[in-house]
Amino acid sequence: MAKYLVIVESPAKVKTIKKFLGSNYEVMASNGHVRDLPKSSLGIDVDNGYEPKYITIRGKGDILAGLRKEVKKADKIYLATDPDREGEAISWHLHEALKLADKKVYRITFNEITKTAVKESLKNAKEIDMKLVDAQQARRCLDRMVGYRISPLLWAKVKRGLSAGRVQSVALRIICDREDEINAFIPEEYWTLDALVKANGEKKTVTARYHGSHGKKVTLKNQEEVDALKAQVEKASLIVEEVKKGERIKKAPLPFTTSTLQQEASKVLNFSTQKTMRLAQQLYEGVDIKGNGTVGIITYLRTDSTRVSDEAVAQAKDYITKQYGEKYAAAEEEGKQSKKKIQDAHEAIRPTDITRTPQAIKESLSRDQFRLYQLIWKRFAASRMADAVYETVSVKIAAEEHRFTMSTGKIKFEGFRSVYIQEEEEKEQSNVLLKNLEKGDVLSLENLDAKQHFTQAPARYTEASLVRALEELGIGRPSTYAPTITTILARRYIVKENKNLYVTELGEVVNQMMKEAFPTIVDVNFTANMETLLDGVEDGVVKWKTIIANFYPDLEEAVQKAEKELEEVKVKEEFSGEECELCGRPMYIKYGPHGRFQACSGFPECRNTKPYFEKIGISCPKCGKDIVLKKTKKGRKYFGCIDNPECDYMVWQKPSQIKCDKCGDLLLEKGNKLVCPNEECGNIIEKK
Repeated sequence: MAKYLVIVESPAKVKTIKKFLGSNYEVMASNGHVRDLPKSSLGIDVDNGYEPKYITIRGKGDILAGLRKEVKKADKIYLATDPDREGEAISWHLHEALKLADKKVYRITFNEITKTAVKESLKNAKEIDMKLVDAQQARRCLDRMVGYRISPLLWAKVKRGLSAGRVQSVALRIICDREDEINAFIPEEYWTLDALVKANGEKKTVTARYHGSHGKKVTLKNQEEVDALKAQVEKASLIVEEVKKGERIKKAPLPFTTSTLQQEASKVLNFSTQKTMRLAQQLYEGVDIKGNGTVGIITYLRTDSTRVSDEAVAQAKDYITKQYGEKYAAAEEEGKQSKKKIQDAHEAIRPTDITRTPQAIKESLSRDQFRLYQLIWKRFAASRMADAVYETVSVKIAAEEHRFTMSTGKIKFEGFRSVYIQEEEEKEQSNVLLKNLEKGDVLSLENLDAKQHFTQAPARYTEASLVRALEELGIGRPSTYAPTITTILARRYIVKENKNLYVTELGEVVNQMMKEAFPTIVDVNFTANMETLLDGVEDGVVKWKTIIANFYPDLEEAVQKAEKELEEVKVKEEFSGEECELCGRPMYIKYGPHGRFQACSGFPECRNTKPYFEKIGISCPKCGKDIVLKKTKKGRKYFGCIDNPECDYMVWQKPSQIKCDKCGDLLLEKGNKLVCPNEECGNIIEKK
């Protein structure tokens, strides 16, 4: 009997796939990559055609030895690594490391680990796609060049183990730019005016919001404008000028891509991008379902496509029709997409079997696995259901030349909302009350409610919104979002507090240096264009070494220029102005992974260290002692009294020496303006 060897990436897949194949199939795992560039050197021969020098990864020798034994016994070898660039590259590295040139070798891919998909992939075996391999090699070499040429410069400049990365440095810049926007933001005052009105014969009031006058929308800027408007409205007759009744359709959501899954899991389940990907990997590779054994319950988790296979569409339609009724099933799409096999890599994330409901397999999953699977299942089911339909009513009320508006919506047909509601919808006022109004009705004014508001600064990035920004800007690909965020968190360039991402002092230093010395590397458009070029390699229209050859000389020139300039501004040891309380020698300012600290100059005889607080030359308005720059436990900067906890003065923005001429508080620096921290005062003046 012929012997066949199937090589997969993860040991978790071995058990799942072995179950689908006969006894003449042996399934083994490579445990990810088996070869990579060496850690000790650049690993790319820049003088001889930019040829990468691959070596066996430490610890993978035994795995390769075991695979070689099985290769000798096998008549055919199937390389079944993941269906993306990285997976294709791993297959190629296995081909080279195992010396398979004289063997019958086939590449197989499946988008889901199910019996049907695995068996179908064997029927459609193909050769390794070198265009995909070259795209991955190009990315790996670019990342290596940036990391190995720039990181030592950062180390020399700031005296600590820093690192730079092609994508991570851009992600850091995006977060820093948002922080600058927030710091420079000046809130602007505006008001809203709501009229509580009652129709004849009705007991309940309804709320209409001021829209504008003379046919134009008007923003109320201060209390004087509001008071003048209130005086006019109170004297005016309120008459219903227009009642519009109609329907609003809310489209069913698209099934998940990697990016949208990470965003929704963050918002709904409070999962980090890393946790989402780890759990999704488990669901894809296979879980032990009671009565079914180990089976993959979702499709491949790294994708930017919303396409769904014809088989899955048909199964979903059948399930929805039986469970909810025919009118709940989505109508057939016009202009059908190209019919590809079920193992096609570019498909949305969905359950491998829609009839395998979350509740049916809840006992076989961990709590977090269940929650993520339920999210994926509901989103896919909703994507194959009919749109939701709302019955809408909008009313315009005239008060002489002024206009107030109100509107409401009521569900007419649930559609996809039967299984999936993306976010809490705003509570609407009674649909019935508005429907009863007719043009020409006179309303009685019960009350006018004016509220003061201030415009809000742009929101800080969360992991979810950063992923969305990276995707929209074309930076990175589905497989890179989670590792990029994980890296800049691990390096302590940013910290996470209550979902929000804040830049640390360390992050600011690195970003500033990268912008000064390597503006191209951290340029958003340049990085996005590089992704397009890598896609061109995958499509076979760009040679991968051409990208490297065009990139490296400019990088090398920038590094050499930075080396000369950075030598001139190299950070020297700086006396902190204090003496060591243990030995009396001067204390110097040092740099560590968490920022600056004071260390005794008598090291190693004296190992005394203590926190270093940078004085900003301004006295505390509460106790008169120095205000210093401090950091929270997670690294977020703030300004506080050096005598804390005895004195509790603390602000997020840098205080100025100027006191507010209205209330006496110290004004804070915000961009080119000085702002009073007292919200009741709200004084703002231009910097001189």
